Amino acid sequence: MERNHWIRRAVLMIRNMRFQNKLMAGYLLACVIPLLGVSAIIFHQSAEGLEDSSQEFASLYTSQIRTTLNEFLNEYDKVTKSVLVDSEVINKLRGERSLSMDELIIQRVAVQRLLMRVALLKPEIGTVMLVSGNNSVYQYTTTTSRVNESMLLSREWYKRLRSSDDTFFITGLHDRSYYEDKGAGAVVTVGRVLFSSDGAYAGILLIDLDPFALLQLDHDFVLARDKYGMSVIISNRQKEIVYHSDAASGRLSWEQVLNSGAEYIKDDGSQDHIILSGNTSQENLLIKTVIPRSKLLQKINRIKGMTVIVILTSCLVITLISLGLSYTITKPIKALRRKMKQAETGQYLPIENEQAGDEIGSLVHSYNRMIITIRTLIEDVYMAEIKQRKAKFIALQHQINPHMLYNTLESIRMKALVKDDEETAGMIKILARMFRLTLGKEGRHHSVKHELEYTANYLQLQNIRYDNTFRLDIKIPDEMMDCSIIPLVFQPIVENSINHGFESYSRTLNIGIEGVWTEEGEILIRITDDGTGISSEKHKELLALLEDVESDKHKLEETDVPESGGLGLKNIAERIKLHYGERYYLTIRPGMDRGTVVEILIPKLKANVRYMERGGWNEVNFGG
Repeated sequence: MERNHWIRRAVLMIRNMRFQNKLMAGYLLACVIPLLGVSAIIFHQSAEGLEDSSQEFASLYTSQIRTTLNEFLNEYDKVTKSVLVDSEVINKLRGERSLSMDELIIQRVAVQRLLMRVALLKPEIGTVMLVSGNNSVYQYTTTTSRVNESMLLSREWYKRLRSSDDTFFITGLHDRSYYEDKGAGAVVTVGRVLFSSDGAYAGILLIDLDPFALLQLDHDFVLARDKYGMSVIISNRQKEIVYHSDAASGRLSWEQVLNSGAEYIKDDGSQDHIILSGNTSQENLLIKTVIPRSKLLQKINRIKGMTVIVILTSCLVITLISLGLSYTITKPIKALRRKMKQAETGQYLPIENEQAGDEIGSLVHSYNRMIITIRTLIEDVYMAEIKQRKAKFIALQHQINPHMLYNTLESIRMKALVKDDEETAGMIKILARMFRLTLGKEGRHHSVKHELEYTANYLQLQNIRYDNTFRLDIKIPDEMMDCSIIPLVFQPIVENSINHGFESYSRTLNIGIEGVWTEEGEILIRITDDGTGISSEKHKELLALLEDVESDKHKLEETDVPESGGLGLKNIAERIKLHYGERYYLTIRPGMDRGTVVEILIPKLKANVRYMERGGWNEVNFGG
């Protein structure tokens, strides 16, 4: 159960991973797992190949050594047999005690000649000795040091030779302590047991040789030894060490080999070494080639280290490549996801970056076409709604006959004048002007001048209501007056200034409408007041409301919802965006000292029809 729980958790975690991480992890696994497998196989094969190569080299070298030793033994077998030619001298060795003094001298001279002839057969022979049956020692040496006869006869290795059954023999390494100079080092002795013509024991021929003479190390072996730590050990039938390559090369001293000879010969079956063995043809000598596995492991560990470095480098390169590929693949997907999130909030924006020609690029192109289609449909629906509202408005206009309305208002005004109620007559006159601007056909070609007149009439009505508490200051260039503007822009803003900025009747509220040209030749209008102003929280709220214009401009609102100050500003901002385009805007900010500033940016467009209200343009600067 616990195992299944962890499996489910792992599957859930993988399922919830980000797509980029999944893609990168999958690419890494797809590349790294085969890389590890191939590297492991290569490492294993390399290690086995290294060991096999070492064994093959050791086997070949052992075979070469066996051939060399066979030649050595055959040559010295012939050398030692050459003394048998002088059978008369050999026969006299047994009867030395019965010989006269003259015969002994002649015999000694003959034996010396025999030994000298043997010594001259091989240049590496330094000392040749012949020990007769009655232990008389004859010797010939090419060196300055002679053999102490009594010490020679007391050597253990010599005593073993007397009891050996081998006719031709080679001893193990032994020291040179029986020489008069008692020099350091070791020698190996090759010899033959001599028999008389009747088969009786006559003596022993001994040839002392430097171990170097037994086997010369060539350059290939030295290289192999240094590379693999290879050693060659030669022993005789008596399991005495005859030669050790480490002593011959100087890595060990001959004294160390003499003291620990048995340790080098024994085969304990350890896995620490690779051992190859061989015998000479007559099985006089045993050849053992030893390769320490630790040396091979060093080589293998180097291969392992290089393999690890290659794997890590490859993983790094693969990681960088996978990061690049996953980023390239997921970047357009992330952009598509962001735009779809924006589309959920009503912001239908296409992806403008250039896309590749693959499946993801095709998906992005399809999304862009879908967004354009959605925006077109929304605009069509919105425009249909506008047309419907406009049709209703026109129908309402037709229902309300402007001439009948104006005549009625004029009749009411005249009655007020007859009763000397000039204030009521003035309000009716102003109201008639406002109706004329909103219901007349001239409103179809609305200008800045019309908008200012409508706003001024509205403020006149408010001054009548609030006892001349408001003052309007208009600073609009003459050439700007005839420029076109959508209706009902200034009046709602001025109404907001009165509703939210008016403090008390004791203080006049100054409202200014200023128009300036921008560097691009567009119209920038500022509507300011010196009222109570707006708090920072309210300012942030209004800015957030205006920022939603871009996403909400295509949304249809209920016509029966009364607009607050913020909603009125938003409605104006939406109409500006829809009518003039995305570049143009409405924004709000606190005034320098107090009050509020509303800025409107619209393009410079000329109105088609000029309009002049009957009675002309009465006041630009007016107040109480």
